[in-house]
Amino acid sequence: MSRSAQRVVGIVVLLVLGMLSLPAAAYVLDDPGTENWIVPVQLLAMAAVGAAVTIGLPGMAREGATTGRRALTGAWWGLLAAFVGVIVFWFLLNGFRGA
Repeated sequence: MSRSAQRVVGIVVLLVLGMLSLPAAAYVLDDPGTENWIVPVQLLAMAAVGAAVTIGLPGMAREGATTGRRALTGAWWGLLAAFVGVIVFWFLLNGFRGA
């Protein structure tokens, strides 16, 4: 698979998982005493997923990057996807006028 195809596949996967990660974390952790852990768990999970995706698809990082560098780059991709997912989810729930 070419580098550009790997990037497209990786970005689409991360965006979809970024949109689903917050509701999934909220479903699991929405109990008294654990509701404050929803966002940190979502961010940690998306960093791990981003690292895994970028290690699996080396086209997501610079050419010739080591495995550790790819994992770090993927963690940042995952955090960016989590942020975009939260923004998209917020707009879907509230619209452009806000809550």
